[in-house]
Parts: sequence; structure tokens; C-alpha cells
Amino acid sequence: MKKLEIVLNPDLLEEAKDILNTCDVQGMMISNIMGYGNQKGFKKSYRGTSYTVNFLPKIKIETITDDETADIIVKLLTEKLPSDEIGGGKIFVFDVSDVIRIRTGETGPDAI
Repeated sequence: MKKLEIVLNPDLLEEAKDILNTCDVQGMMISNIMGYGNQKGFKKSYRGTSYTVNFLPKIKIETITDDETADIIVKLLTEKLPSDEIGGGKIFVFDVSDVIRIRTGETGPDAI
């Protein structure tokens, strides 16, 4: 099993959700986050004073799925989401050793 953490610009959320839904993911969590990567923010000016906005609004989507579906999701996201802008997003892939459904005690892929 794999956990995918997908960090995107907020305007790409609907496209990413559509891709995940076409892959029949069992669930996802979406968080509003702030952060920066290589671009380190941007400069703004207000009444003649310049300042740097370091933390930019981002969306983090988290989901857990089987290895094969995770590979498909990564491939579809990298192919279909626009990637010509700096700060377009990143996908982090983690191995998941186990999942336990609290209500029933099911474990592994059955608990997803």
C-alpha cells in the first residue's frame, strides 16, 4: 500500500479530484496549507513599501491506495495537470505498512 501526499496550487484542486475519482480511490483528505518551495515566495509592494510574501496558499490531498493504483495516479497527475508554472506542485509517495479500521478491526487493504 502507498500513501500519496499531493501538494498543489488551489486552482488545480478540481482537476486533481477528478483524476483521483476516475481511479476509484476509497477516500481522500484535503487540507488548506501554506508553504513555499524553490520559488521562495514573491515580492509585493504596498504604498511604496516592498515586502516578501514567503508562504503561499497550497492544497494538500492525502490518500492511501494499493501500489498499482498509486502508480496510475502519479502517472495521470503528472501527465494531465499543467506543469509549466513554478510552484505547480509535488507528489510525495510513502510506503504504508498497515491500515486498521477501528470500527471492525479489519486490517490491510480491506481496511481502506
